[in-house]
Amino acid sequence: MRLHPLLLTAAIAAALPLAAQASTFRFARASDVSSWDVHAQNVGVNNALHSAVYETLVEYNSKTFKPEPQLAAEWKRVSPTQLRVTLRQGVKFSDGSPLTAEDVKFSLERAKAKTSNYAVYAQGIDRVEVVDAKTVDIFSDVPNPVLVNQLTELRIMSKPWAEKNNATAPKDIKASDEPYTHRNALGTGPFVLKSWSPDQRIVLSANPHWWGKGKFPGNVTDIVYTPIKSDATRTAALLSGEVDFIIDPSLQDVGRIRQAPGLKVLDGAENRTIFLGMDQFREELVGSSVKGKNPLKDVRVRKALYQAIDINAIQRVVLRGLAQPTGALVARQVNGWTQKADARWPYDAEAARKLLAEAGYPQGFEVDFACSAGRYINDEALCQAITAQWAKVGIKAKLRTLPFVTYFPMIQRNEASIYLLGWGVPTFDAFYTLQSLVRSPGAGGDGNFNLGRFSDPQQDALIERIKKETDAATRNGLIEQALLKDHALISHIPLYNQIIPWAATQKVDIIHRADNRIDWRALRVTPP
Repeated sequence: MRLHPLLLTAAIAAALPLAAQASTFRFARASDVSSWDVHAQNVGVNNALHSAVYETLVEYNSKTFKPEPQLAAEWKRVSPTQLRVTLRQGVKFSDGSPLTAEDVKFSLERAKAKTSNYAVYAQGIDRVEVVDAKTVDIFSDVPNPVLVNQLTELRIMSKPWAEKNNATAPKDIKASDEPYTHRNALGTGPFVLKSWSPDQRIVLSANPHWWGKGKFPGNVTDIVYTPIKSDATRTAALLSGEVDFIIDPSLQDVGRIRQAPGLKVLDGAENRTIFLGMDQFREELVGSSVKGKNPLKDVRVRKALYQAIDINAIQRVVLRGLAQPTGALVARQVNGWTQKADARWPYDAEAARKLLAEAGYPQGFEVDFACSAGRYINDEALCQAITAQWAKVGIKAKLRTLPFVTYFPMIQRNEASIYLLGWGVPTFDAFYTLQSLVRSPGAGGDGNFNLGRFSDPQQDALIERIKKETDAATRNGLIEQALLKDHALISHIPLYNQIIPWAATQKVDIIHRADNRIDWRALRVTPP
């Protein structure tokens, strides 16, 4: 007999000793992780849970978001292209083996592998050299002003463990292969992966060898994570006390949760921009009524799609005010954002119809439109609203929605004509977005999520200049140029920056972060 995930969660909690139950953290969200391989798929759900088990050399301070040491004790610039990192003493993996410079070298190189989805964070890393057991030198091919920020996303794994289990290369998220690292984990972080039943639950327990024990305020000893797709069921689980925290409460339930005794809602702006991508590569779109050519290659069509969207109505009705409409692909917390670059093309259905007519589509056309289900706040309702608004100007979008675990591999295989995506910026620098979303697809992370395969040589050249520029003022001026150019070219259709509510019981002490992640080191659960 297969138990409902909530019943499984309750059974696990009941089986724990009373002392452990006092510091057990039970939480839920709509989606499950797609893999436990830390270099397989760069998406927020994975990154948030991976960080409980795997650590990085550098971490952000949860309040200031300034880089601070984690596995690194310190770092210094030896030259513009050489960063020397000294490792923290006494760090062990959860099996008791010591962290060494060889593990760091291996992990950074693994992130650059062909099957890795993290090459964007390793861009600029030319080579890694071991100086001694606790020191590595990271060499860049050109001066890299955001290298330290990039290190916040490159998690460190054990080289001997990966070699022993034939997992020196990352899982290919586009394929069905299952290397050992897909379902198993060995990190230096505060928790250990005990079990993973996909789409049912994940159980973590405290790492007995964690170097940070007693150094941070957190008191959680066990974590039980339950992916619950249904909004109503997630909310019911929180209201009934079956879970302590949901990271993605449905907007229609937020008011109810705010009024419920013993519960609280924490709001904050996320550094994530929700946008639409468009296939600008194929000569003919699959499933479109237009034959022999691709209408999305025409900037007039892209602008028509953009101007047919009434983002203010979506903000008010679909998102209940929890959104910041944007004209840029980066949120306000991100370095390089400016008010000028954030200006939107105005909503104008009549202008959209004229643009379609000028492009040769006075009656509009049919087009495939793919949307995630449960990955972002009200994503299905958002896509339904956009579909309805496009229909008013003649665009007949054939909407299909997929769950997270199948949606992302699908769009990464370039199988959608128009697709919804949310893009957070872990480096808090606009270069990460420009390189990943706007740069022509290529090596070293270039265009790794440019899934519509937009390409403009002048933009590529501008992004290359940003990559190498070390003067902050000059660099930020170049970023603004690139964002303004993107506004004109409409490589993507920016929609809004998410404002995310978290919901928890009063016994949970948690820091709301702009990257929508839990600081596992500071998490506290008050005994009942």
